[in-house]
Amino acid sequence: MQLQQPALWPAGWYAALAALACVVPSVLWRVQAFNNKASWGMALAVVVLAALLGLGLTGWRAGVFQSTALDPMLEGRDIEVTGRVLAMPQPGEDGVRFRLGIDAARLNGQTVRLPPQMLLGWYSGFGARDFKSSARGLAAQDADPFELGLALQRQPQTLRAGEQWRMTVRLKAPHGNSNPHGFDYELWLWEQGIQATGYVRAGPQDAPPARLSSSWRYPVERARQSVREAIYQRVDNRQLAGVLAALVVGDQNAIERADWDVFRATGVAHLMSISGLHITMFAWAASLLLGRLWRRSVRLTPRLCLALPASHAGALGGLLLAALYALFSGWGVPAQRTIWMLATVVLLRQSGKQWPWGQTWLLAMAVVVALDPWALMQAGFWLSFVAVGVLFATDSGAADARGTWAGDRIPSVALPKAGFWRQRLSKFLGGLVRAAREQWVVTLALTPLSLLLFNQVSLVGLLANALAIPWVTLLVTPLAMLGVLWAPVWDVAAWAVSWLAVFLQWLASWPLASLSVAAAPLWCAVAGVLGGALLAMHLPWHWRALGIPLMLPVLLWQPARVAPGQFELLAADIGQGNAVLVRTAGHTLLYDTGPRFSRESDAGNRVLVPLLRALGERLDLLVLSHRDSDHIGGAPAVLAMQPQAGLLSSIEDTHELQALRPSTRCAAGQRWVWDAVTFEVLHPAAADYERVNKSNAMSCVLRVSNGSRTALLVGDIESPQELRLAEGASLGHPASLKADFLLVPHHGSKTSSSALFLDAVQPRLALAQAGYRNRFGHPVESVVARYEERGIRLIRSPQCGAATWRSLTPADISCQREAGRRYWQHAPELY
Repeated sequence: MQLQQPALWPAGWYAALAALACVVPSVLWRVQAFNNKASWGMALAVVVLAALLGLGLTGWRAGVFQSTALDPMLEGRDIEVTGRVLAMPQPGEDGVRFRLGIDAARLNGQTVRLPPQMLLGWYSGFGARDFKSSARGLAAQDADPFELGLALQRQPQTLRAGEQWRMTVRLKAPHGNSNPHGFDYELWLWEQGIQATGYVRAGPQDAPPARLSSSWRYPVERARQSVREAIYQRVDNRQLAGVLAALVVGDQNAIERADWDVFRATGVAHLMSISGLHITMFAWAASLLLGRLWRRSVRLTPRLCLALPASHAGALGGLLLAALYALFSGWGVPAQRTIWMLATVVLLRQSGKQWPWGQTWLLAMAVVVALDPWALMQAGFWLSFVAVGVLFATDSGAADARGTWAGDRIPSVALPKAGFWRQRLSKFLGGLVRAAREQWVVTLALTPLSLLLFNQVSLVGLLANALAIPWVTLLVTPLAMLGVLWAPVWDVAAWAVSWLAVFLQWLASWPLASLSVAAAPLWCAVAGVLGGALLAMHLPWHWRALGIPLMLPVLLWQPARVAPGQFELLAADIGQGNAVLVRTAGHTLLYDTGPRFSRESDAGNRVLVPLLRALGERLDLLVLSHRDSDHIGGAPAVLAMQPQAGLLSSIEDTHELQALRPSTRCAAGQRWVWDAVTFEVLHPAAADYERVNKSNAMSCVLRVSNGSRTALLVGDIESPQELRLAEGASLGHPASLKADFLLVPHHGSKTSSSALFLDAVQPRLALAQAGYRNRFGHPVESVVARYEERGIRLIRSPQCGAATWRSLTPADISCQREAGRRYWQHAPELY
């Protein structure tokens, strides 16, 4: 309930609720003792008070954390800070990202208060070339989750955890992209305890950062960094080294994007970093080993087993070693949840209590949620607990009434007669049958939930996991860990990863390797998970078959389309760039694809591909206005996902995108009609391709109209092109340029949105797609003033998020940041 709040109440209200929930039960207990009988009313009161306790404690914690947020007045200011590197830095293509714990901060010589820790980037290589043509430089224009720099920077020195530095930084509040069904970057930062992001000022005009001291205050993080460096020094293949680094020290960023695509397509992504599965397997193996060693210690010191039984010693020791393993992996939020869950189960069993599986499962879930309430908003939490719950509910792999394994029921005629080997083989085959059934049960039950959470599920996942789970957990991961003790073992581990990669790439190349569906509502997911669990349970087939219709809504769900004769625009929140989805009753067009952030990340794979998948859209046409990277950065990912889409653009014939999909030139006069909606290209003229022009001057201008309502998408045209369009409209077709909706030219640059052009278009609404606190200051104040003078409502994507405009309601625009707002999400002010 508390997680649904759009804004926090005063902290005192939450504290009062928590105090009330703690005091009243004692009164109720006395009343019950006096009456000497229980009642349903008393039980209901206890449940209500427990809910109030959860609400109060969670809200109070949120309020305390939010009270240390970054002061908006400090955003964009050069602040001198002194602090320590808290964790293993993350090297990237152009610099390094790291967490800094603040010791002191000064602005203009005055002490200022900053959040306790922040996520910073220290970048190099920007500014030496045209910023607009630099794919990496474009990332600086957006509020990118990893703050990809805003100015010319010097090559950063080596950073190590525990070092104290003095440096000048420029900060802003945590701000991520806000799109339908998109990743909540601001929640992720909230869970990490980060309340400010920014970058190090290390340009020629800035005071150079200085290392003040180095200590072993963070020995685990320093050890992780040393191990990661040793892996890269030993393994020449960067892709293989990245997988090993992810498995040993939990550095998921070390795995390249192409590999992640293969892992997701084959359903093994959960294996390629230190996850709950790895930690649980490690705890199980450690408990078995410690238990055996403890039993053998009887010969030396019999008192050990008398003081603590071997089973208890193994369980507690396994839990301790698993906690150390999770700590070495970075102590991420998923690892923490796994440790809390294991600790709950182990301590419950060590207490001698024999609870039913349902109560044990719920207790573990309650402990995790009490420690981390925001886990309820994470996909990993639900996948983990639903998987465990399904295995418990279906009694998968459990012994039957006689205490034998499922494999023991294999007909004896198929087995050798020798008793010892027959027993060994029977046990081995039984283990295989059990493992296969568990994998089948989990895959079947989690398919609807995976479709709800990710809108995609691997159809080859069962086959891929059948090999990948034992290969990674029993071979690759142990070898990778042993390499810490003897580096040559990493060569063997890399060889094992390479063979697995060949198998997974082969599976991923299958035509139907994965299934994508549109995002379904919650009731579909609940019905689907119940259907999957019903199919997997030990029931007669005529009962299990009832699970099939329960799963169908998830698989067949289709979102409602636009009414015939109408159209809709969805301007995705992609930072500094353009990306607008135009939908009619039966067709879809995408205008531009946003920026490229780095070699491994762009708006296509990060925003547009998940968005198109969640909406169930198949593109008929992709229009790329011009060649600037903030407009075509995400095109390769979109084209790869939408092989049927045509391509219309002004890019030159030698552009690298032509090799992916040959494009048709956009030219004034092109016109087509979809579902009674007319699309018309107004610019550039065919003759413009024969002259040398700036890239902005070649922007494809697209007019979309159903006869009564019109939208105008103009790319990065500047004043000369605006004048041509306005003059052409006034001479031949006075109404051809008038529109209800305008995509602000060039993101609100001072070189565009001329008075003559705005007077010709006369829009009701205008949308400026720009990054939060972008280095250009788009939209600039002079341009904003021109819109305000004409009574044009100007919407800015940093404040709105993804914006949806419909021809049926031309005066309204819906903002994603206003729909389903939560208190941890950033509410940026105008700046």
